Parts: sequence; structure tokens; C-alpha cells
Amino acid sequence: MLFIEKRDTAYFRGNKMKIDHPKTGYFFEGLTETHIPEEILKSIHSFMKTENLYLAATREITTKLEILNDEFRYLKDRNPIQLIKTRIKTPKSILEKLQKLGCEVSAESARKNLNDIAGIRVICSYIEDIYLIANLLTSQNDIGLIRTRDYIKSPKPNGYRSLHLIVTVPVFLSDHTEIVKVEVQIRTIAMDFWASLEHELAYKLVEGKNDDLIEELKNCADVITDTENKMQKIYNIIHSKK
Repeated sequence: MLFIEKRDTAYFRGNKMKIDHPKTGYFFEGLTETHIPEEILKSIHSFMKTENLYLAATREITTKLEILNDEFRYLKDRNPIQLIKTRIKTPKSILEKLQKLGCEVSAESARKNLNDIAGIRVICSYIEDIYLIANLLTSQNDIGLIRTRDYIKSPKPNGYRSLHLIVTVPVFLSDHTEIVKVEVQIRTIAMDFWASLEHELAYKLVEGKNDDLIEELKNCADVITDTENKMQKIYNIIHSKK
């Protein structure tokens, strides 16, 4: 069974779905220039429009991934994808990143200069499934590939491993079509397990005083990598006999 998690928008588990209103849209609903200066109000509406656009982009790509996973389930009796998570950067996070990059602070600037406003994380069972899903997604006619960063073949110094893609997808609106950038991270269950815990523990490390702990986290990543490679070999042996 495929699990899909959509933060701040919708959460699916099995056949159950819970919808929450987008936080920004709900908070500013009904405000006019009598409440807020017109220039600020336009900026708010622009960010709300951007949020909706990137949310639509994650839906487009998630649907494509679900279709691929369903095909494998029906035709090959397996699911290469175990979990899909989506997220949209908050306006606060967008503004902070634009300021850090020295870019103009606006919704238009965010769309031009940021590649990760919309993010999708795809969790697979096996390492080979990562490249399978990446190739199947990027080979679709309406998906454009901007950049690939392979942290599996070349892990980060701390041991982080994942395949990162920046892709574009068309979003069909009522009167025009927008081409939207989305960051897609594809990793295994084990890679995601390590990354989640490392991210949590890293905040608690004191710089310069935890070299041994940092090295231990790196060693854990290496052990997980070795285990995953062995599991992939076992899988390949079993399926080569069918």
C-alpha cells in the first residue's frame, strides 16, 4: 500500500483523507485595503497565489508517481514507492532564503530564484528503485529536468544520501499554463530513517565539542549503506530465479 503525506494541505492514509485549509489563505481571508495598506495587501495576495500554484505542481507530480506505482502493483505485483511526502515552503521561509541570497523580496523573485519552494520526497524500498523512478518520471514528455544531484553515488561528508532532482511541470490554470519548478528527493526507507534522525540530533550538537558524535553518525550511515547493498543483492538473486 502506498502512503501519501501532504503537510499543511492534505493527509492521506489508505482510503482516509483529511483536508485542512491552507494556513496563509485562511488567515488573510476577507482583508482589504481598509485593513492593510494596498501595497502590502497586493504582496500578501501574490504569495497566496504562489502558494496555490506550487501546491498544484506537487499534485501534478504526485499523481504521476501514483500512476507509476499503481502500474507496478498491477503488472509486476510490487510497489517501488512506499511513501510520498510533499511540502510547500512557508512565506517566512521563502523571505528568509531570498534575503540570505541577496535577492529582491517578492513572490516573483521567489519563483525566479528559488528551486525548492515546492518539495516532494519519494521513499523507495531498494536503491535500484530510486533510479528507476527517477528515470520514469523525467522521461515523461511534460517533465523537464533542470538539475540532478546524486548524493547516493557521492554522499555528503556527514553521510547523507539521496537523489535530488529539480524538475519543471506544467500547471494548467483557467486561462493559461504555468511552468513550475519542484524539488524531488528520492531515497530509500533506510536513507530517510538516517536523515530524519541525523537532522534532529544535529540541532543538539554543540559546535567543536561533538566530533566523536559526528563521526559516529557518519559511521551509522556507512553501516546502513552496507546493509542496503546486501538487501539489494538478496532481492536481485530472488527475482532472478523467477
